[in-house]
Amino acid sequence: MKKTILLCMLTALLTLTGNAQEIYNFQVTNDEGKQVELAQYKGKVMLIVNTATRCGFTPQYNELEALFEKYRDKGLEILDFPCNQFGEQAPGCIEEIHQFCTANFNIQFPQFDKIEVNGPNEHPLYTYLKAQKPFGGFDLNDKTGKLLDDMFKKNDPNYAQSPSIKWNFTKFLVDQKGNVVKRYEPTDKIADIDADICALLNKKCCKKGEGKKCCKNNESKKGCKKDEDKKCCKKGEAAKCGETK
Repeated sequence: MKKTILLCMLTALLTLTGNAQEIYNFQVTNDEGKQVELAQYKGKVMLIVNTATRCGFTPQYNELEALFEKYRDKGLEILDFPCNQFGEQAPGCIEEIHQFCTANFNIQFPQFDKIEVNGPNEHPLYTYLKAQKPFGGFDLNDKTGKLLDDMFKKNDPNYAQSPSIKWNFTKFLVDQKGNVVKRYEPTDKIADIDADICALLNKKCCKKGEGKKCCKNNESKKGCKKDEDKKCCKKGEAAKCGETK
């Protein structure tokens, strides 16, 4: 009996580990047409986002670049996948899109070739991401979130049951071990994403469940205060926390 229970636990552990590692098996094409293996991002926190250059959410490029500049040296990678499936708001070839983004938003994070994120031609990476984190709903306290919810409900009252990508600038957060830990809709606050990224980058020195305390929303521009960081850390690990700043 004990052996059976142990075997079941081991099988479950191996399954979870396998699922987490699966994201590193994907290949994507960058803006120069070269194949990139996601395995090169092992040990990094990834924020994967489908973008568009003529969308009401396009100014989020500024916020994404700010996140990248803030955390790139601490282990954050932002992977940008332009997609023209939502209102045809990402027209042009990848060269034109990249030129637009660098000229208007000075993005420094990696940008990849245009892909589809829904339907028969969707990229396998997005099939995987959606399976890991289905649609969780728009922020109905946000004016635009309510507008999008109403728009989709008119076409399909049960739209929320589908894991499909609903619009531009949907984001997936992946931890250092390849786990897809969270999905954000375009109406979700960047400050909340900032706090979640900070928590992942600091989880090695902070007590479980206390990572977000290390990066309060009102400190999102400055990062974590040194004294606040020490409060989140286990006794004797304050030096490690200081190293993450």
